[in-house]
Order: sequence, then structure tokens, then C-alpha cells
Amino acid sequence: MKGTNALGEAAVQAGCRCYFGYPITPQNELTEYMAKRMAEVGGVFVQGESETASINMVLGAAASGVRAMTSSSSPGISLKQEGISFIAADELPAVIVNIMRGGPGLGNIAPSQGDYYQATRGGGHGDYRTPVFAPASVQELYDLTMHAFDVADIYRTPVLILGDGMLGQIMEPIVLNKKNKVKLPPKDYVLDGAKGRPSRIIRSLILDTREMEAHNWKLKRKYDLMRKELPLWEEFMTDDAKLVVVAYGTAARIAKGAVKRSRKEGLAVGLLRPMTLWPFPDEAIKSVAKNARLFLVFEMNTGQMVDDVRLVLEDSSKCVFYGRPGGEVPSPMEISRIIGRYWVQKEL
Repeated sequence: MKGTNALGEAAVQAGCRCYFGYPITPQNELTEYMAKRMAEVGGVFVQGESETASINMVLGAAASGVRAMTSSSSPGISLKQEGISFIAADELPAVIVNIMRGGPGLGNIAPSQGDYYQATRGGGHGDYRTPVFAPASVQELYDLTMHAFDVADIYRTPVLILGDGMLGQIMEPIVLNKKNKVKLPPKDYVLDGAKGRPSRIIRSLILDTREMEAHNWKLKRKYDLMRKELPLWEEFMTDDAKLVVVAYGTAARIAKGAVKRSRKEGLAVGLLRPMTLWPFPDEAIKSVAKNARLFLVFEMNTGQMVDDVRLVLEDSSKCVFYGRPGGEVPSPMEISRIIGRYWVQKEL
């Protein structure tokens, strides 16, 4: 399947029955796929008049208790940020997909990773965070989307899936796994008419400052729990690695090829691939750092995730960066040359 289609099918299989979006390349195939599939499964598809309208439709659908999703690409996600902040404040579950493109501004439709800061720092106004999943294959686009809907319901939070123009467009064979049954909490917040029960209110306007502070600390406790329970990562040849490449998504696919080339040349190189960008897999970095002498962070941007790696290491001398921004996609050979250069410079 094509990446966008696999993601869309995963949403359908996970029980998504409301999709609201607005066209922007390179994620339009997902919108097209959901238009067809929502009609087939008795769901609701609406192409909103704007990104702002679409994200607020997601909020309304989530408040009614259904699983809802929206998708866009970089500048479109920027327009949704106010609504995402509202969803986080209202403690509603939702899944948001960003198929990144080159930027800033309108940029281009080539694959890029320039939205890392936006995704992992909340993105919108206020003191909130969103779990961020970073798939690196069509299979993971499917699997992590299924997982994202459960995470959204368990923690009552918006969840972001961060892909890029390459992952969205490539076609790979996948296994359409049956959904594992996860015990989900009851949706006792749903606005479906009182019908004799006490009224429920979902709001983010809290004028009393003490009440607002209490709400913020409640959200903080939830985010702390996420930090413990959600991190996912993959390690590749890290057991004896003196140099470890850290990369995610498409960049990690390229880096894995570079690691294999470096191994053939006799260099003890490995790969650590974060699958959750927030919460970041801090403990995995710390564990690998016990033996590794140098971390090379490779991103398709000018350097964003590298800040999180350096925060974990607490020693900037152990971390270097290489990036290609604006939609440029390097080859594994190029990355292997960078690995070789640092191997010699650092006398590993």
C-alpha cells in the first residue's frame, strides 16, 4: 500500500468514523482515501472550508464520543495549532497527522523534518504537550496509527503522527494486523444529552486563576505519566557501537543503510531510532551512552532533535550534528562518508 493509504486504513480499522480535513500537498491522498472509506463504513467525511474549521470539527466530534482524525502538511498544521491547544485543554482524544514538507513558509512539497520543534513542544499556545509518533515505514504508519487512537483515548489527549512527503508516497508490502483489544477507560465526559443525569461541561475558559492553576498541574501529572509509559525506540547494532547515529523517520531509513555500509568497512557503528519524539526516549540514550563515545544526530533539517539528545547526554562534546534541510534527501553513501569523517576526527 501507499503510505497515506495505509495510514488511512489503520484509522478506519481503529474505529475512526469522523475525518475532517483541508487539501494540501503532499498529504492529499490521505484525504482522498478517507473520503472514500468514511462513506463505505457509515462515517462522516467533511472537507472543511479551512484548516481552522477542520480542527474545530474534530474537537466537536471528540466531545460527542467518536474517534476523529484530521491531517495536513506543515503550514496547514500551523493553522490548526489553536484548535489542538483547545483539544488538549479540554482533555479530548484526537489524532492529527502531519505529512511534513520543506519549509519554512510555503516551502515545497519535498520530504523534510523541519516541524520537530512544533510537534514536540506543543506547537500552540499554553502549557501543554502532545504525544508524537514517528513511523519509518509503511508498516509503522499502519501500526502506530492504530496505537495512536488507543493512546488518545487512554490519556484523553491529542496525538500527533509525524511523517513526511517520502513516507506518505512510497509503496511497500504490509500486513494488515488485526487490532489488539485494549481496555479503554469509559468516556464519562461525552456530551450526548443529559437524559436525566447531571449536566457535563467541557471547557477551556477558566477565569479563576487558582482553578486554572489546578487544571494545569493536573495536565502536568498526566504528561509525567506519559513520559514513563509511552517512549518507543529501535536499536540497531548498538551493543558494541563506539559511534551511534540518532535519526527518526525517513532519515533513520537512510541512516540504517549508512550504518550497514560502515560496518562492512569495519567501523563499530550503530543506530538508535526514536519512534516517539515526545516523550523522547531519554533512558534509551542514557543506556547506549554507557559504551558509545560519540553520537551523530542526523536530521533532514538544520538541527532540532539534536537539542533533545544533548539534553539527555549533558555533555555536548559527545554529540555532533549533520543535516540536510529544505527537502534535500541524502543517500546512505553520503551519511556513511560523514560517519567516516567523524570516526577519524574523534579517533574512535
